[in-house]
Amino acid sequence: MGHFKKKQASTNQGVPTAAMPDVVFMLLIFFMVTTVLREVELQVQVNYAEAENIEKIEQKRLVSYIYIGPERLSGDRLGETKVQIDDSLVDDMGSIRNIMYDKLMEEPRLIVSLRVDEDSEFGVITDVQQELRHAGTLRINYSTRREI
Repeated sequence: MGHFKKKQASTNQGVPTAAMPDVVFMLLIFFMVTTVLREVELQVQVNYAEAENIEKIEQKRLVSYIYIGPERLSGDRLGETKVQIDDSLVDDMGSIRNIMYDKLMEEPRLIVSLRVDEDSEFGVITDVQQELRHAGTLRINYSTRREI
């Protein structure tokens, strides 16, 4: 009696990857289209002072903004001069030092841009500058509008 050998198909059981670049490209486009760049919601009023000799910062990702101005209250009223970092008002001036030190540790080339309302109390601005000095964030600029 003859023994029959069972033939086995020599097919590859791998996952087809021919369409993978198309899928990756579609996902990339989807995320680019649906991503929203977040804007800071200002809780203080900032009308920039004018200046003649101004310079534009090219690398925006290195910049951290601090807003100083009268607090916006309900009914278009303005309150006392307040400091805002990112989306929150800073109640304790001493916390500015810690917040900015942490930002400096994340990005050693950090530039702090002060966006100051022209009617802000000068004492608050001086306090913020002192806190920035203690945090070691010595690269500071002032946002202004061009003098006409």
